[in-house]
Amino acid sequence: MKTTLNFPTAVLLLARAAAAGLAASLSAAPLMETTAIHAQPDAASPAIGYLKAGTEPAAANATAPEGWMAIELPGPHEAYVNNNDFSKSLDIHAGAAIRLQPKADAPVLTTMQEGDKVEITGLRSGWTQIKLAKTIPGYIRIGGAPSAPPAAIQSIPAAPPALTAGPSTPVISSGPAAALPRMFQGVFAETKRILLIGPRRDYAYQLNNLDGRRIAFLDVTRLLATDKMEPYVGRSVTVAGVLRQTPDGKNLVIEVETLELK
Repeated sequence: MKTTLNFPTAVLLLARAAAAGLAASLSAAPLMETTAIHAQPDAASPAIGYLKAGTEPAAANATAPEGWMAIELPGPHEAYVNNNDFSKSLDIHAGAAIRLQPKADAPVLTTMQEGDKVEITGLRSGWTQIKLAKTIPGYIRIGGAPSAPPAAIQSIPAAPPALTAGPSTPVISSGPAAALPRMFQGVFAETKRILLIGPRRDYAYQLNNLDGRRIAFLDVTRLLATDKMEPYVGRSVTVAGVLRQTPDGKNLVIEVETLELK
């Protein structure tokens, strides 16, 4: 059966095909200069990253106004979440802003969605540093004036270095599974008193990574009173327990259920 199209419909289909062809050609065309990636197709919106000259941007399945191209930014992404955006079970609230730097006016990379998976990599005075395993959209300008001259790129402060926790880094996912016991590995250590005077912190022990940085405090009150902690100090251990925040929201603590030498 022969199908006929009226003129407006045919024009629309041709336009869509041309747009698809243009997007495909743009995704294969290397950039001629370092280009800013914006959160929105607007030169005034925050830059959430940069593509170096010679990079071939991957076109996203999203529409963009004339002069702009929607691209995909695969994860993981280094970012920060305000500690107030965590629930008591250590879920990140849906809709919470995920920012590029640990400050309230930092550019927003994206917002937390149900089911997003993040990995805690450190804490920074009221902020939790994370890795977000998610592909997010961004926008780059195509043609015309560059979206960010080199001087503007250099003026954007770099994110603080990550406080990596090694293979024991806690992984948080949205949902009730966040409260289930998990396995953590690191070095069992005593917490330090300020100037070696005064009472010890609320938690006498902590789990460190190999660089000596704290992964989390250890709440050992669930262990038997007869268990001696001294044999574990300074040694690599495997801890099973539930990860949560301290009441002030500034630190992480593991409620230890089992403790074994690694």
